[in-house]
Amino acid sequence: MKLIGIGDSVVDFYKDQGLMYPGGNALNAAVFAKRSGCEKASYLGIIGRDEPGGHIIESLKREGLDIARIRTVDAPSGVATVSLNAEGDRVFVASNKAKRAQSMLALKINADDLDYIAEYDVIHTSINSDLEHELAKLREKAVSFDFSTRNRWDNDYLHQVCPYLTYAFFSGSDMSRSEIDDLFDFVHKLGVRVVGVTRGANPAVFSEGGKVTEQVPIPTDVVDTMGAGDSLIGAFLRHYHESRDMAYALREATAFASAVCGYHGAFGYGKQAVL
Repeated sequence: MKLIGIGDSVVDFYKDQGLMYPGGNALNAAVFAKRSGCEKASYLGIIGRDEPGGHIIESLKREGLDIARIRTVDAPSGVATVSLNAEGDRVFVASNKAKRAQSMLALKINADDLDYIAEYDVIHTSINSDLEHELAKLREKAVSFDFSTRNRWDNDYLHQVCPYLTYAFFSGSDMSRSEIDDLFDFVHKLGVRVVGVTRGANPAVFSEGGKVTEQVPIPTDVVDTMGAGDSLIGAFLRHYHESRDMAYALREATAFASAVCGYHGAFGYGKQAVL
């Protein structure tokens, strides 16, 4: 299976460490798909021609991702300032979102991009990627979308995005089981085949056309939860898209994600920085 992440990238700056780590939902999922055994993975997005952007690109090269379609521009790369609480949960405390390259320059998928994307089996993007206007161009492929927490989306947004998707993922640690069941029903009716809700320390709940599978978390010594959800998504897409075995894919993805919580940053590569 080949996967391409399209959209958001940042550096996560841990102020207490003075270190920046590469990240971003679409970028992370591509890296984690590759690490979990994906045949080929790529990232397409807008990155600033600055120190954080250079660190992102160098990290992707070290991970073996294809970055041929990245746009580098004279604007700031995304920076999210992060702290960790006593349990190792990451907390975002600041962001340059309004001034970052991705916000200032909308990503437009052109004909050359579509030719490039055609060799991939799955596209992953997210609510952080500002790609809603381009989804119709990608609908011939299996498209995966991370909606994040429910304060980020509403029913109108689901109506706008879901008809173009094969996979939809939600962060739902604050959702009851009845609310999750209602969400499954709503999103499936909009045409999405596989819907997943991750719930932190509670079991993840996934639905394949209404057939529900649960997976309990694997106990682990948590150092940092940064990238936990992205790693589960990346590994799940790799295993499920190949096997079509929900229980197997979710089990493998959960084991993979638990290991990601054992180190700092989404996928490592901390670099000294003053941001």
